[in-house]
Amino acid sequence: MSNTSFITQFLLLAFADKRELQLLHFWLFLGIYLAALLGNSLVTSAIACDHCLHTPMYFFLLNLSLLDLGSISTIVPKAMASSLWDTRALSFLGCAVQVFLFLFLISAEFSLLTIMAYDRYVAICKPLHYGTLLGSRACVHMAAAAWACGFLNSLVHTANTFSLPLCHDNALDQFFCEIPQILKLSCSDAYLREFGLIVVSACLGVGCFIFIVLSYVQIFTSVFMVPSQQRRHKAFSTCLPHLAVVSLFISTTIFTYLKPPSISSAVLDLVMAVLYSVVPPAVNPLIYSMRNRELKDAVWKQMMGCF
Repeated sequence: MSNTSFITQFLLLAFADKRELQLLHFWLFLGIYLAALLGNSLVTSAIACDHCLHTPMYFFLLNLSLLDLGSISTIVPKAMASSLWDTRALSFLGCAVQVFLFLFLISAEFSLLTIMAYDRYVAICKPLHYGTLLGSRACVHMAAAAWACGFLNSLVHTANTFSLPLCHDNALDQFFCEIPQILKLSCSDAYLREFGLIVVSACLGVGCFIFIVLSYVQIFTSVFMVPSQQRRHKAFSTCLPHLAVVSLFISTTIFTYLKPPSISSAVLDLVMAVLYSVVPPAVNPLIYSMRNRELKDAVWKQMMGCF
């Protein structure tokens, strides 16, 4: 195959060849997917319905839950269908759509996590300016900027990747369409252009990561100077969940894309892909509600209202 126009479908990596293991993967993914849907839906509805949670922190958390719902729904249903019906095929257009949506939602989520770090920094280090710096209009603009950055980043990468000539077969070593796996199929030096764009995006991501780290250095410095044990506990209860989510998201992503080729294998790549793409959307609601009494009460009230 010398050009992408001849490729009508991609073949995704199968989880297993045995039927019993395929069904096991289906039920495992179904459980994770339902947990993610339930957890993020409860968080979203609780924040939307409880006026006590109409604050910048919970507004950003609502956006995070929506992004988690979208990202896991982009790849898991197809993986479940592949295991259930023992099919690896995904159309060229379907692969392009999956790449675009997943990259869009993941990029927007990382931008939003950076904004949430800024929110916690202002709330704890500059509380007197909180209402001014994070008013309702400013919050909407920042959230919109996060979604827009994700959209533009995904649009550029998707358009560039699927304009490359592909000739090294059509089998991907991953259970969903992923840009690094597609670049391996390229048969010309044109892939260097996309590689350059990835480097630029990585540099921007590193910049966001440095901003998050510096924000939390300032936050913890201020928290440890607070004499009140109660105020210190409240600060930790709002910061630690966000820090845990950021750590899970960044550590799995960095290891997936920057691990040495010497330790790379199909099984390891598969496990790491699950860890950074499937697990975070499922555990994020649990992480945020574990130490946050206000959110736990709102979610519990929402659950009781359903029965």
